[in-house]
Amino acid sequence: MNKYTILYVDDEEVNLRLFKNTFRREFNVLTAQSANEGFAILNSSQVDVVITDQRMPEITGLEFLKMVNEKFSDIPPSRLMLSGFSKPEEIDIAYNHYKLFKFVSKPWNNQELRDTILKAIFDGKH
Repeated sequence: MNKYTILYVDDEEVNLRLFKNTFRREFNVLTAQSANEGFAILNSSQVDVVITDQRMPEITGLEFLKMVNEKFSDIPPSRLMLSGFSKPEEIDIAYNHYKLFKFVSKPWNNQELRDTILKAIFDGKH
């Protein structure tokens, strides 16, 4: 059985490691510590879900999703944002304009996040 592929972009390495260690048995997890790394992965790999942190030094998760929407519009609308800090208006923009499927607060609950990822994948394919 092929695993679904997730790209998780977060500037904090500890979050990337935790995410990958938690979900690597069930998903093919690709991680990027910057938007540039994330775009390099999107240029070379097919992904089923894009997950981004909101607060990063280079660009925000909202800006990242905007760029994903512009450059990779063929990626299904399976986009999640994981963040401990975000302004409600930024989340609204992401939902309304950049195909955000769900905002998940950090720290995440593993089972709830797993269920949300699967729902994003299956809803995005229909």
